[in-house]
Amino acid sequence: MGEKDTYTLIIAEKPDAALRIAQALNAKGKPQKTVKRKVPCFEAERKGKKIIVVPALGHLYTVAQEGGERDYYPVFNFRWVPKYVAARGAKQAEVWLKVISELAKNACEFVNACDYDIEGSLIGYTILKYACNNHENDAKRMRYSTLTKEELEKAYQNLMPNLDFPLVSAGRTRHEVDWLYGINLSRALTLAAARWSKKYFTLSTGRVQGPTLKFLVDREKEIQSHVPIPFWSIKAFGKIGDTLYELKFEKEKIDTKVEADKIVEACHGKTGVVQDVELKEFRQMPPIPFDVGGLQTEAYRLFGFTPSRTLGIAERLYLRALISYPRTSSQKVPPVINYREIFNSLSHEKMYKPLTSELLAQTILRPHEGEKEDPAHPAIYPTGALPEKPLEADEQKIFDLVVRRFMAVFGEPALKQTVKVTIGIAGYTFYLYGRRTLKDGWLRYYTPYVKSDEMILPPIETGKKVLFEDVTREDKFTPPPPRYNPSSLLKLMEDQAIGTKATRAEIIDTLFDRKYIQDSRMLVTDLGFYVIDTLEKYCKGIISVELTRELEEKMEKIEAGEEDRENVLADAISKLKPILEEFKSREKDIGRDLSEAIKNARIQERTIGPCPICGTGKLLILRSRRTRKQFVGCSNFFKHLCNAGFPLPQKALVRPLKRNCSACRWPMVLVRIYGRRRPWNLCFNPNCPAKGEMKNAVSNLQ
Repeated sequence: MGEKDTYTLIIAEKPDAALRIAQALNAKGKPQKTVKRKVPCFEAERKGKKIIVVPALGHLYTVAQEGGERDYYPVFNFRWVPKYVAARGAKQAEVWLKVISELAKNACEFVNACDYDIEGSLIGYTILKYACNNHENDAKRMRYSTLTKEELEKAYQNLMPNLDFPLVSAGRTRHEVDWLYGINLSRALTLAAARWSKKYFTLSTGRVQGPTLKFLVDREKEIQSHVPIPFWSIKAFGKIGDTLYELKFEKEKIDTKVEADKIVEACHGKTGVVQDVELKEFRQMPPIPFDVGGLQTEAYRLFGFTPSRTLGIAERLYLRALISYPRTSSQKVPPVINYREIFNSLSHEKMYKPLTSELLAQTILRPHEGEKEDPAHPAIYPTGALPEKPLEADEQKIFDLVVRRFMAVFGEPALKQTVKVTIGIAGYTFYLYGRRTLKDGWLRYYTPYVKSDEMILPPIETGKKVLFEDVTREDKFTPPPPRYNPSSLLKLMEDQAIGTKATRAEIIDTLFDRKYIQDSRMLVTDLGFYVIDTLEKYCKGIISVELTRELEEKMEKIEAGEEDRENVLADAISKLKPILEEFKSREKDIGRDLSEAIKNARIQERTIGPCPICGTGKLLILRSRRTRKQFVGCSNFFKHLCNAGFPLPQKALVRPLKRNCSACRWPMVLVRIYGRRRPWNLCFNPNCPAKGEMKNAVSNLQ
């Protein structure tokens, strides 16, 4: 390109977004695509002006230590550097930044078109400042919530004259504060253990990670210390006509077995009389639009998707212009998105047409909204665009969920009727409950994602006889509190105001990656317990929810222009210094405790279960010193008491499954071959009956 060949340079957040922006802005068909050292660039022309859209790969710059070694703490000197300088595996970022820098040389105008949120604002700012030679102050900003052609054109026609500096400042501060806490606390933990044991093992904690892990540890301690208290309940079935209905006893808990037996003896096989029939009608309001947390919670309830998996799918749908920007905390859909146009577009899909036709027939479309509002984006909604090519199964589920939720938001309240039948027998009272839907309302639009709670009763009048055909006593114990799941933990983080809508799912993933928790039940490992117990014992401030929440509030004030970045950084450092000083003064004790925890965690990670051969040892995942092959062996081998050994797949990640084979009851392992998408469960018992049955089935087919 010559010196006179100038153009507008637009920075997008990802390649898919860059392509859509170029397609929307180009006035002459498809934009021209060029690939510079594997970096895709898109050239468009609009009103005689040349536009080049180049994507980032998310964050291309990060916070790093400024000088000095990595084997000490505290560290408070930092600077922003290209990601490839500070992070392993980020070599691709170097090529990306070189291409962007070259394109910036002949650009006459700069636009940040990354996602309109804290992260997108920061990504564009750092690129414009460092890769584009300080053009952050004269750059413009595109603001949009969907990647549809119409909205992108509108965003370009109405460019913000400057970058959104309050968001940029909030983003810088958050990354810098998180780096200060993360690098210092994680380094302190790791070095304390390494200096004591002379072995390296990565440990981490942080401003949000520590309190989140403490939630899990506290709940696990509640469960383990729970003392079950016995109680009794009555289970009864009454016959009305030819049908048996389950009846509820007047008391949920009975304190003594003697009293429960007395009730059973008095009622079983006897006849009760209906004393009262109470009918009530109520309106069930439509659901509210999805914010990111609401979508993650609903996807976990319906499909079992973890929060990070749901967010990843939603972002792919957003990049395909099928739904609006998913990282939003809003529960409102403003009229400006044009409800009717969206429903008209969705009506081209056969399965949505009957429902959208009903909605379009309404004189006024008024959504039922929640209280939360996000100044950057509305709630998540379908753009009206339909997939240009088939979606993957998981994508189709989330897309359909978003579409049906959006339709349900505009539905009328459902009208339901409840029936409460009071039945007297031998001086005791039982209840029969019924429920039915009189008018579907919004439920029609949200099918099949609504749980049916219908219980249709026949006509029942006062004085009717009810035969208590089956009455039994149930022996029970008070249950411990339930463990958190990814959805309920995410909700707790929201309620406690720690983390952000963009980072909470990542924090939960990090707890798994660090082996602080395991399994879909989110069991806290010995290492997770030890990390929290050690921090609580020696420097409690590290896991303070109050401290984390206070910093979150200050960073939100930066975003609103009510607080100064330098003040918040200074305050964060002033709170961090005494914590680190206390940690350093007790480093030997901390290192000793953590080293023991790491040792136990490594054994736990390799322990499959009891040895079925000798009955006294434990089966472990081992690796031969001679052949370097992994296998299953018994811990009693080292005591010369058991020679049990079983082969395992090589070049695979093998983990204890904590579950027994249904056929032979041997413990099983989970196997994941590198490069393969799905892991599988393996029973390594060579004489497992299931393996014989499978061989016979195959031979019969042949």
